[in-house]
Amino acid sequence: MRYQICIPVLSLMCCASTAAAAPPTGSTAVVGVMETTDLHSNVVGYDYFKLAPEPSLGLDRTASLIAQARQQFPNNLLFDNGDAIQGTALADYQALANPLKCDQTLAIYKVMNKLGYDGGAIGNHEFNYGLAYLSQVTGNRFEVDGVDPSRPRCAGPAFPQVLANVYSLKTHQPLFAPYRIIDKQIAALDADGKPVTATLKVGIIGFAPPTILSWDKRWLDGKVYTEGLRETAAKFIPEMRAKGADLVVAISHGGLDDSTYAPSMENGNWHLSRVPGIDAMLIGHSHLPFPNVASTVPQFNLPGVDKVKGLVNGVPTVMANLWGKHLGVIGLHLSYDGQRWVVDRSQTTVEARAAQQADKSFIAPDPAIAALIAGEHEATIRYVKTPVGATDFRMSTYFADVGDMSAVTVVNQAQTDYVVKYVKANLPQYAALPVLSMASPFKGGSAGVSDYTDVRAGNLALNNVADLYLYPNSLYAVKVNGGELKDWLERAAERFNTINPELATPQELVNTAFPTYNFDVLTSKEVSYEIDVTRAPGQRIKNLRFRDKPVNASNEFLVATNNYRASGGGGFPGLDGSKTALAAPDANRDVLIAYIKDVKSLTRAQNGQQRSWRFAKTRTAGPVVFHSAPAMLPLAQQAGLGNVSMLRADDGLGKGFALYAVDLSK
Repeated sequence: MRYQICIPVLSLMCCASTAAAAPPTGSTAVVGVMETTDLHSNVVGYDYFKLAPEPSLGLDRTASLIAQARQQFPNNLLFDNGDAIQGTALADYQALANPLKCDQTLAIYKVMNKLGYDGGAIGNHEFNYGLAYLSQVTGNRFEVDGVDPSRPRCAGPAFPQVLANVYSLKTHQPLFAPYRIIDKQIAALDADGKPVTATLKVGIIGFAPPTILSWDKRWLDGKVYTEGLRETAAKFIPEMRAKGADLVVAISHGGLDDSTYAPSMENGNWHLSRVPGIDAMLIGHSHLPFPNVASTVPQFNLPGVDKVKGLVNGVPTVMANLWGKHLGVIGLHLSYDGQRWVVDRSQTTVEARAAQQADKSFIAPDPAIAALIAGEHEATIRYVKTPVGATDFRMSTYFADVGDMSAVTVVNQAQTDYVVKYVKANLPQYAALPVLSMASPFKGGSAGVSDYTDVRAGNLALNNVADLYLYPNSLYAVKVNGGELKDWLERAAERFNTINPELATPQELVNTAFPTYNFDVLTSKEVSYEIDVTRAPGQRIKNLRFRDKPVNASNEFLVATNNYRASGGGGFPGLDGSKTALAAPDANRDVLIAYIKDVKSLTRAQNGQQRSWRFAKTRTAGPVVFHSAPAMLPLAQQAGLGNVSMLRADDGLGKGFALYAVDLSK
């Protein structure tokens, strides 16, 4: 395999490559294009929060899927879509606790090197640790403010990484190479069916969500800018073709959205697919498998989206879920017309292959992966066992959707405490404002039956705190009035479907298309409000009161949250970065650790029972149901949720969940 050398020169990419003999006209070939995405540093099947093996995830299992796909497709390419370097305690250990040295390679990249990745793109979470760190671990020199230009080039992955739509404000050049052209030797058949060898020139171009500017404003503001997917592709793809690319594969970290195009779109790939010259799209960010014939997710049921064949406006497209749970595989059928290789879309196949097999077991992991990063893995385990305090109650999110705030209350308490003290010491202009805090139950089963926060009673270590606060966000506080606070809660209440009280058939409570991490809640004893799920979204928050008085637009508050939410993450009305009153120098997780160390012993009465919200009482003709892990009903009862019952230990959907009901009349 050979990579073209691509050097940014003004707005062009100059690529040098040796010419190869053209195959005979009428030649055909099949090439397997494989994708991983949103691995989030899940290198091996292990849950560092629970300190236990977890067979449902891990690149070590995806490695076995890759080996199988390579047997099926001797002509193959393997790419990663991004969000690889953040997401587990292993990632935090290498970035924060024991920062990687310049000559060391990230564990996730060590494994990708071993698996022979041909290329990769950059996701939004690659920016979470800052540009200096990203520059180091990817082996790049970024010409941006805040990154030392004299620093030597550090170790990075052994494959090219591309990103076309993020630019340095200093140089007005792409931060990474916007595209690369890979020379791939493939086995083909001529028109008579005889074997021939050909060189296929595969161009890869990468895109990140432009919304990184809001989500990681603290790292990116004044240093980089973004351009929209559509115009960026329209600029570079003709260059790629002119430089000889036979195929163009767009590796775009985002989902699908057919709303009116804007350069700032988070999920612009529906529009990207309509740019001429793209032969295949590898997408991600949404943490879902595509194609998926059974999917009810709105983005996979848009006009022009074929969720059976894996086509978006006719372009073969795959999304490989998250955490190594799936491998995306596009089987491109090619024919040579005398001038170029042409994709036969009628024969091309698209699959998201699961690591979980038909009998519900999981494919065996590749043992070489765990052996390769054994040192980093063991060091991470030692790191997360660092003690910080104790709790006399179990903190979990199994029933967070119906009111168990045991895993959220202490987060809100820690954030509130921090902001109150910070304002007193540094921001006297806000001293008269009440301080509230918003937090969400980060894990709510979206990635499987084990995807819940679960911190048992007893000693608390760093891994437990990381389970309570999943992301490496920074603590922010925003100034809002009572009307804006209500709008915030209205947006969070979109977590629920609209319930018809007259229906006698079961109704699903939870809107699974609305992420758990956007279900922000208050847990203050000074605030109370109701969520009326019989009303349409935007009309659900009732009886919002502060200190037993109705909240209105004349009230003003400081609300503790994180940089993602304060800067526009999640599409909450009014939260666009303009209301930020405090951009703290500390991470939310570190704030939580310090609070627990100070409190020492958490109790349910003081740290787990506070709850500001209730469902508005409604009598329904039929059951209102939701899904959670089986055998957890005692936890709901311990949290005081007397209106929750278990209907079936197995909900019948084949993913290991139980079916529960909530009585909204109680």
